[in-house]
Amino acid sequence: MISSKELLEKTGISRATLNNYISSGLLSKPLVQQVSGESSGPKLLGYFPDSALERIELIQQLKKEGLSMGEIIARFGGEKAAPEPTVSAPEQAALPAERPAPAAAGARPLHLTIDELSYPAYMVNHSFELTWYNDAAREKFLGRFETLPPNSEARNLFLLLLQASHGKSAAYQSELLRPHLSFAKDRLSKATLLSACRTLDPERVTLLDTMYGETKTCAGEGIVESSMELRDGEQNEHWHFYAAFFREGILFIYVPNGPAGPTLLDFLARRNQVIRDLLRRRLPVLTPLAVLVADLQNSVKICSELPPEEYFELINEMWSTMGPIFRRYYGTHGKHVGDGMVYYFFPQPDSNYIFNAICCAHEIKIAMRKISKDWQLRKNWFNELYLNTGLNEGQEWLGTFQSATAIEFAVLGDTINHAGRLSDFARYGAVWATKAFLSRLSPEERARIEFGIVRRGDGNREQFVASSYAQLGSLVDLTSERYEKLREIATLPICEIRSVGLVRKASA
Repeated sequence: MISSKELLEKTGISRATLNNYISSGLLSKPLVQQVSGESSGPKLLGYFPDSALERIELIQQLKKEGLSMGEIIARFGGEKAAPEPTVSAPEQAALPAERPAPAAAGARPLHLTIDELSYPAYMVNHSFELTWYNDAAREKFLGRFETLPPNSEARNLFLLLLQASHGKSAAYQSELLRPHLSFAKDRLSKATLLSACRTLDPERVTLLDTMYGETKTCAGEGIVESSMELRDGEQNEHWHFYAAFFREGILFIYVPNGPAGPTLLDFLARRNQVIRDLLRRRLPVLTPLAVLVADLQNSVKICSELPPEEYFELINEMWSTMGPIFRRYYGTHGKHVGDGMVYYFFPQPDSNYIFNAICCAHEIKIAMRKISKDWQLRKNWFNELYLNTGLNEGQEWLGTFQSATAIEFAVLGDTINHAGRLSDFARYGAVWATKAFLSRLSPEERARIEFGIVRRGDGNREQFVASSYAQLGSLVDLTSERYEKLREIATLPICEIRSVGLVRKASA
């Protein structure tokens, strides 16, 4: 046991503060005992468990890290601060002077969460577009906007930082931009970055251009920390800057006046929990994207012919084979039903997301042929396994759907619906795409793709006409019930993508 007098001396807190900790449930009431053998001083003294000293020191650390008393009280297991404690006059006299407290026996471990993070913090994707932020970051660094712009391009971090720091000195802006630029240079070209900030005044664009050339590249992984001094006239702000790298993006945190304490470091160490919390809070964004939808042809027939364990084995083999291909081309798994596949492709700093989707579709088509042959040998059957694929592009709202166990990205709008209808239309492993989709390619990229339409000539003879399109309604009999789902895209110009290869030389 430790007396209240010793507790106050060792922690440096006041008697009033100690009373507050008791009243809020952070410390238990002391055991009051008679003091013997002392001619002067209090005759009664309060005694606390030895763990009270540790508890007070932990409270002090949390206060230094910027947490309010309400947040600290909630963190210590949620003891509801009971009605103002009645500390008797003898107990009151037995309490000495001030310092914070540690965890008592049985208290829950203290874990910081995203919602409790009081430091300025925000997250960007690998195109440096804002995907999450807290109020402290909005107030201090991002511009105090009422609502975030809906378009992904308008959420470029450098654009927001420079807009928000308008009127600050060039030294302030340079110091603020430098650590972000060191990570961005490995992901964004100068042309891409300057294009995103083209609406700024020429002076700020010139500053960004100059700094891009002067800043050293830092690829970044794990957690990177550094110090930052923001100078603006007579005012100097000292920050400790943390960047935590995830597959989904980069989380930035600013800690004022020196390194963070153990609570924040423990928070950053719980990487899986942190990224799950961030994805749950990811802001919906209006973004350009490509959508790939692929379905297993005759899946009902195949399911009926295989024992259940073999059907699940087949589907799992498809997913495990295709997964690395989608990752290689930056595909993001979307919400799907049954054995279908839905993947989204977003603008990338170093490649065309439309071309990525085409290459991905071509590779999964080849991979499916091998799976089909393996199962024909294994089952001694004549079934051919096909993944029928539809590709489309557009600008749609991207958000997340979450259940108790999973988080899935989802897109709202016609882009995904039309890609799904093209997948329904495709047969025998074909890849079909819209004209608008292919129009987003550069001439060099389009030259690498064999695409077109099969036309029927004299005598019902079929001929593939390269580099051409047709309205879907002209390719099938839409009066048939079989094609009822396709009527909504009857006028959509589409084509079949047959192969992707090297640039074809023009004929002499």
